[in-house]
Amino acid sequence: MFPPGQTTAPEDVDPGVIEGRRRPGYREPLPEPVTQDNPGAVRAPPPQAFPTDEYPIPDRWRLIETLGVVKERWWDPYHQNTYKGDRPINPDKVPWLPITGDDWFFTAGLTSDTVIEPRTFPIPVGVQTTERLDSIDVFGKDASFVFSQTFIASASLVKGQTAFKPPEVEYKIALAFNYNYVNVPEKRVLFVEPSKPSHRSDHFLGVQEAFIDYHLRNVSDRYDFDSIRVGIQPFQADFRGFLFNDQQLGIRLFGNRDNNRFQYNIAAFWRLEKDTNSGLNSVVQRPRDDFLFIANLYRQDFLIPALTSQITLAYNRNREGDEIEIDDNGFPVRPALLGTLRGRDYDVFYLGYNADGHVGRVNVTASAYAALGQDRNSFFTDEKADIRAFFGAAELSYDHDWMRFRLSGLFASGDHDPYDGKETGFDAVFENPIFAGADTSYWIRQTIPFAGGGRVIGVNGRNGILNSLRSSKEQGQSNFNNPGTMLLGAGADFDLTPELRVSSNANHLWFENTATLQTLRNEGSIPNDIGWDLSMAAIWRPKATQNIVMRLSAAALLPGRGFRDLFDNYEDHRNYYSVLANVIVTY
Repeated sequence: MFPPGQTTAPEDVDPGVIEGRRRPGYREPLPEPVTQDNPGAVRAPPPQAFPTDEYPIPDRWRLIETLGVVKERWWDPYHQNTYKGDRPINPDKVPWLPITGDDWFFTAGLTSDTVIEPRTFPIPVGVQTTERLDSIDVFGKDASFVFSQTFIASASLVKGQTAFKPPEVEYKIALAFNYNYVNVPEKRVLFVEPSKPSHRSDHFLGVQEAFIDYHLRNVSDRYDFDSIRVGIQPFQADFRGFLFNDQQLGIRLFGNRDNNRFQYNIAAFWRLEKDTNSGLNSVVQRPRDDFLFIANLYRQDFLIPALTSQITLAYNRNREGDEIEIDDNGFPVRPALLGTLRGRDYDVFYLGYNADGHVGRVNVTASAYAALGQDRNSFFTDEKADIRAFFGAAELSYDHDWMRFRLSGLFASGDHDPYDGKETGFDAVFENPIFAGADTSYWIRQTIPFAGGGRVIGVNGRNGILNSLRSSKEQGQSNFNNPGTMLLGAGADFDLTPELRVSSNANHLWFENTATLQTLRNEGSIPNDIGWDLSMAAIWRPKATQNIVMRLSAAALLPGRGFRDLFDNYEDHRNYYSVLANVIVTY
C-alpha cells in the first residue's frame, strides 16, 4: 500500500525482482531488438558448400550394430539375431542358397519339452496273467510313472518385409524327436502280449510341420491379403480347440478383409497316422482314409463391440470301415472293440458358432456345435444310424488387478438309446481343449480305461475332455455312441510376480446320459456323477519370457457315484491323483 496521494514507488525503491521473489504487477522491460547488418549470414549455404563424397549407411537392421548399440551373438535369442529372423540374410555369405535381394529372413528354433508325471488311475488286471499272484480282482494297483522328453527343431525361410505386410513366400519344416518311458504295475496295459514286462521305453521322430506358404495378392493399401499354404501345418478350428486342433497334411486358403476385421480360412486336410506312444505324425505310413474339409469366418466387433464372432462349417468324411489297424503295442484301434466289433464309415457335418472377447469388464469365450450326419454301420445294430449331437461350452472371467477369476461350463450330448437308429453322443474330430484348467486338470490329462465294457477303450482321451469311448484319440475313429459330458467349474489365476503365476481349478463332471454305458456293461443302472476334479499349478518364467517356462501342477479326482459304480481299485483306494512337472526351454 502507498501513502495517501502517492501512486508510484519512491525513487530509492528498486522496482526490479529480488532473487526468488517478484513484486506483484511488475513487468521487466523487454531487451532491445536485435538487428542484423549482414543478411547473407542467415541464408542457407548453397549446395556447392557441401562435400560431394557419399558415405554408405547400413540398412536399418545393421545400423544399431554399426552404432555399437548391439553386438550380435548367434546363441543369444534375446537381442537382434540373424538366425532368429531379426535381420535379413546377406546373399553374398550364402552363395549356395538360391535367393536374391535383401529381404530374405531365416529363423531357427529349438525347443526342449521335458515331462515327469507320476499318476494313478484305474488299471484293469489282465485275464491271462498278472504282475502279482494275488492280483485276481478286476482292477489292480493303480500307480504308474511317465517320463517324456521331446526335442523340436524348426527352420523357416521367409521372403518379405514382414513387419509391415504379410510375407511373400515362407518355407518351413519342424521335426520332433520323442523319447518316453512308462512304468505301470500290471501286465497287458502297455503291450498286448502278457509275456512282455509292465514297463516300456520307446522313441520316435515325427514331422510336425513341412509347408510352403505363398502370398497370392494384396487387396487393399492396408495389406488385406489372400495366401495359400500347402503341406503339414498347424490348424485350430476354434478359439479353444474343441473341434480340431492338430498339425496335419493339407491345403489352406486364408486371408482377411476390411482392415483385418474379417478373417477367413478354407482348408482340406488328409489326416496322417500318428505314432502310438508319442502322438507324433508318422510320414512313413500311408495317410488315413479320413478327410476333413473346413471353412470358417471371423468378424471383429460382432455381435457387440470388443467381441470376435466366428462361424465354422466342417465336413469329416471317414472311409475306414474295411480297414484293420493295430497300434505299435499290438492293440486293435480300428475298428474299436465295442459292440459288434465291425468297421464303420461315417459322414459328419459340424455347424458351429464361436465367440471370444469381452463384454465390459467380463472376458467371454463360448462355443456351440451341432454334429449332423450318418454312421454307415452302428456298432450296436450293424445298420445305418443318423448322427444328431450337440455341444456347448462357455468360460467367463473377470480381471481384478493381478487376479483373474473364471467360471466354466460345458455340455456335450450323450446317446439316450443305442438301438433307436440315432447316435446323439457328441464327439470331435481331434480335440485339444484349452479350457477348465487344460492339461492341469486330472480328467483332461489322464485316460480312464473302460474295462468290462470294451477292450482297449478309454472313457475319455488323453488331453481331451469328451467321454467319447474311443480306442485312441490319435488313431481311432470318432464315436457318437457315447455317454456325453457335463462340466461346471471355477478357477482363478494369480500373477504373484511378472515371472510367477499360480492357478487353481475345481470342476465337477457328469455323464450326460449313461444308457450306452449300461448297455455295454450289461448293468441296469449307472449314476451320472463322475466326481470332483481339483487341480493347482504354478508356472515360473525366470526371464519373464516364453524362452524358459517351468510348470509344476497337481490334480486329484474325487470319484462320484457313477465313477465308483464303473471302477473299483486295489485295496479300495478311492481317490486318484496326477502330478505334472514340465520344463520347456526354447531358443
